[in-house]
Amino acid sequence: MTNYGADLLWVLIFASLGFSALAVFLSISRHRRRHPPAVPHTAGEDVAAEAARKVIREFEKNGQSADAALVTWSPETLRKILADDLPDAQVIVVSNREPYIHNVKDDGVEVKDDGVELLVPASGLVSALEPITRACAGTWIAYGGGTADRLTVDDHDRVQVPPGNPSYTLRRVWLTEEEHQGYYLGFANEGLWPLCHIAFTRPIFRASDWAAYEAVNRKFADTVVAEARNERPIVLVQDYHFALLPRMIRERLPEAIVITFWHIPWPNSEVYSICPWRERILEGLLGSSIIGFHTQFHANNFTESVDRFLESRIERADAAISYGGRTTLVHAYPISIEWPADLLAKLPAVDDCRARMRERFGLKADVKLAVGVERLDYTKGILDRFHALNELFKRQPEWIGKLVFLQIAAPSRGTLPAYKLLHDECHRYAEELNRRYGSEGYRPVIMVAEHHSQEQVYEIYRAADICMVTSLHDGMNLVAKEFVAARDDEQGVLMLSTFAGASRELLEALIVNPYDAAMMSGALLQALTMSPEEQRERMRPMRETIRNNNVYRWAGSMLLDAARLRKRGDLDRVTGAVSDPPPSVDNVVSIFERRRVAMS
Repeated sequence: MTNYGADLLWVLIFASLGFSALAVFLSISRHRRRHPPAVPHTAGEDVAAEAARKVIREFEKNGQSADAALVTWSPETLRKILADDLPDAQVIVVSNREPYIHNVKDDGVEVKDDGVELLVPASGLVSALEPITRACAGTWIAYGGGTADRLTVDDHDRVQVPPGNPSYTLRRVWLTEEEHQGYYLGFANEGLWPLCHIAFTRPIFRASDWAAYEAVNRKFADTVVAEARNERPIVLVQDYHFALLPRMIRERLPEAIVITFWHIPWPNSEVYSICPWRERILEGLLGSSIIGFHTQFHANNFTESVDRFLESRIERADAAISYGGRTTLVHAYPISIEWPADLLAKLPAVDDCRARMRERFGLKADVKLAVGVERLDYTKGILDRFHALNELFKRQPEWIGKLVFLQIAAPSRGTLPAYKLLHDECHRYAEELNRRYGSEGYRPVIMVAEHHSQEQVYEIYRAADICMVTSLHDGMNLVAKEFVAARDDEQGVLMLSTFAGASRELLEALIVNPYDAAMMSGALLQALTMSPEEQRERMRPMRETIRNNNVYRWAGSMLLDAARLRKRGDLDRVTGAVSDPPPSVDNVVSIFERRRVAMS
C-alpha cells in the first residue's frame, strides 16, 4: 500500500471515530433533555397518584409494566385516578353473581336478628371486584337470587353494602325461573362454558336458551341505563353471561366507557365456530371500548375469531379492532386479589388454624394435609387429583396413613347432567380410595360438598401443607393466589396446573400437567418432602408477585386505559374534522389516527 493510501485510510478511521463520538454525545444530551433529574416532592403531593399517572400503558403485552411495579396499588390509588383522570365518572359493575346474598333463616349459617341470613359467596369474581367497587363507591348490578333478597331492598331494588359499613350500592335484577333456566343454566353454562374450556364436554346450544340469553342481557341493559346518573358512566361488564350487553349499552349510552372482562378462556377460532350465534356474540362484545382477558393467548384467540367471522379491521400493533365505525381495544389484564387481604387480620395464627382443622376432621398431628378448594366443576381437575393420590400410594406406600387430601367442593349447577355425573364420579372415586387405603381412624380422602365463607376458606389455606390447583383449563384461578396470600408464615407448597393463567405469574409453584397422573404423583411427593427453607424460598417471591400485581393494579390499568380513551374522544370532539393523516408504515394505522379514519 502507498503512503498516500495509508494516510487516506487513517483519515477515514479517525473521521469515523469522530462521528461516532459526536453521535454518542448528541444522544446523551437528548436523553438528558427528555429525562431531567428527578426533583424531590414538595409537601402535600400525592406520590402514589403521580406515579400511577406516569404508568399509563400503551398496549403492553399481558398487562405487565416495569414502571407499574414501582407503584403501590391501593384503594387510595384508584380513588385518585378517578378524581384526577376520570372526574365525575360513575363506576357501574355488572355481573350475574351478587356480592351479598340474603336468604331466609336456615340452620348452620350466621343469622341476623331479623331472621334473614347473610351469605358472602366464596367466589373469585366477587373477591376481586368487591374491593374495587368499595374503593370507587360505585353501583353493582347483579341477579338477585337469594330467598330474602326482595325483603332487603328499597323501592328501587337497591341495598347499601357492605352491611355495617356501606360504601356502595347493590342493585338487584329479578329473573323468572324460565329466564334463569334458559340464560344461565342453558346458554351460558351448557353452551358457552364448555365451548370456552378444553375439558372435552360437548356444548349444548338451544334456540330457546339463546332467546332467554338475549332477553336477560336486554333486561340488564335497561337496568344500567336506569342506574346511570349521566351519559358517560364507566361500565365494567363481567364475564360470559353478558356477551350481548356491551353493544346494547352502547346503543343507549354512546358516550359510555364500556370495559368488558372475560373471566374464562377464549377458544381458538376453529372451536369457536361451533357456536350457532358466533357472529352475534362477537358483535355484542365489540360494543365494548375495551375487552380484557387474563392472558395474551386468550386475547389473541379472540382477535383471530373476529378476523375469521367478521369484516373488520385488525390493528395488531395497537391491539385494537375497528368494526362498525368504532374501535375496541383488546388487552390482557391478569386479574388478582386484594393485597393486603383485610381478612387475615381476623384469622387465628397458622398453628391455631392447623389445630382447628385437625380437630374438625379428626386428623393426627403428624398427618400431612393437602387441600383443594373450588366449585364442583369438570374443568377443575378434581378427579385427576384422586388419580395422582392413587398413583402416589401405589409407588410410595409408606405415605399411606400419613397424608390426607381434603376436597372442598361447593355444589354448583347441580341440575345439569354433566355436573350430576361429576358429583357421582367424585364421591364414588373418593369412597373407593378410602376403602382401598383407609383404615380405622384414617380416611385418605375427605370430600366436603358444602359452601364455605371466605374466612373459612382462608382458614383452610393456612392449615394446609399443600394446595392443589389442577385445572384442566382455566382463565386465571384465584385459589392459587389466595393460598399464597393466606400464607404470611411463608410456608406451604402450591401445586399449580400449567393450564391455569396463574401459572404465568406464580413461577415458583410446582407446575404440573393434570392429565399426567405419574407426574402429578411425583410433584406431590416433592411437595410432601420439601424442606421449610425451600418452601420459604418459593413462597416469598410468589407473595411479592401478588403484592405488586394486586387487584387494584388490575382495575387501575383498565381505568387508566379508559381515561386515555375518554381524553382522546374529547379531543376529537373539540378539534372536529382534520386533514388526512400521514401514511403509516407497513399499513399499520396508529391508534391516534384510528377514529378519524373510521369516521371518514
